[in-house]
Amino acid sequence: MFVKQIYTKCLSQASYFLESDGEAIVIDPIRDINQYLDLADLNACKIKYVIETHFHADFVSGHLTLSKLSGAKIIYGPNADPKFDAIIANDKQIFYFGKASLTTIHTPGHTLESTSFLLKDEYGKENAIFTGDTLFLGDVGIPDVAQRYKGLSKEDLASMLFDSINNKIKPLPDHILVYPGHGAGSACGKNMMKETIDSLANQKKVNYSLNNSLTKQNFVKKLTENLPIPPTYFPYNVKLNQEGYEDLSTFIDKAKNPLSADEFEKMMTLKDIKVLDIRSHEDFCLGHIPNSIFIGIDGVFAPWVGAIFSDVKQPLLLVLDEQRIDEAITRLARVGFDNVIGFLKGGFSSWKDNKDYNKINSIYPEQIFSDKFNDAILLDVRNSSELESVGKVKGAKNIVLQNLEKNINNLSPDNKYLVFCAGGYRSVIASSILNSNSFKNIHNVYGGFNSIRKFL
Repeated sequence: MFVKQIYTKCLSQASYFLESDGEAIVIDPIRDINQYLDLADLNACKIKYVIETHFHADFVSGHLTLSKLSGAKIIYGPNADPKFDAIIANDKQIFYFGKASLTTIHTPGHTLESTSFLLKDEYGKENAIFTGDTLFLGDVGIPDVAQRYKGLSKEDLASMLFDSINNKIKPLPDHILVYPGHGAGSACGKNMMKETIDSLANQKKVNYSLNNSLTKQNFVKKLTENLPIPPTYFPYNVKLNQEGYEDLSTFIDKAKNPLSADEFEKMMTLKDIKVLDIRSHEDFCLGHIPNSIFIGIDGVFAPWVGAIFSDVKQPLLLVLDEQRIDEAITRLARVGFDNVIGFLKGGFSSWKDNKDYNKINSIYPEQIFSDKFNDAILLDVRNSSELESVGKVKGAKNIVLQNLEKNINNLSPDNKYLVFCAGGYRSVIASSILNSNSFKNIHNVYGGFNSIRKFL
């Protein structure tokens, strides 16, 4: 029996490839599915089932494409209502592959259809549990991130989750491994561990949700207070996962549309077109196309695109290193952004040589306390949880990055702003948003709070 975790860092998401005696199962695949087909070829096996632990909100799954190309049947747990052919499993239903098996364990709470799957080897011994977004390492899935259930409160779902964990997962043998659907950084939980595999025995020691002294009332209170607002693309991703979507291959060639600087500039004038610059934040600060938005491909790229752009159907023009165009399109498609309409041929240098461009001034953290910036407003774009756990800068104004655009009217374009985050990535995103809204006196702070705190 073979189990491989496939971790997609940009999404903080784990999918799984399981193989036994020539048959395989894929759990929670991402949209670009070639890696699973390659694993099947490498292990000389046939993919028998594609299992979805629930309807994902934070990414578009690859279940439909993988099923079509491999002939595998799609499996969901109880209460799922997909709009395509799938097996809707009963609680405790067993699915065999090779000499191993997976047992369905319905664990509602994150969503109503959330289901875990218990892996047993050829001798019937429990080996691992794939918990999806029910149980994370150090945490649990927050209730109903896609806000899909009318008539059910977050407290109702949290109460279900308590029962799922205590009645379905906690009684399992300590020695089994826990394979969660996400790791630290995912919006589907609050405080996950950086590790992505652990024993159930250790989770019973470190995960508050498995603490024997925790009452249901206290669990519900802890889980539902200060819940993050889900990004606007979450409900759309649920819809795609539930109803269907286009294969990645159908639009990737259309998106690979190289445009000269003149063609690019002309396209920019069309209604609702946005320019997304995905180079490094250092390069963006040194020069960028006016009104372009920065979200660097080497950061938590696709989720930040989803958080900043409210419409997943937003037509996008890209500024990037041309060698990364396939990667960019693929990673955007993972969160449902399928409307890339072209990219700047020759990269930013082709624009810089012939047309006007903007810069973002950056300063070192020790400069923010100099006389030169006495009249400046410190703008902190970190999350409230970061302020509480790591620290604040006295007098700084805090607007969480994903809320900056909607709160832009609370800031004055006439003021001078020193923008910072934790390390310098999000502050450049924020600076680009301010620049695109006619804020001219913006200074990005190198190194963010991690560097600023040395001078406090």
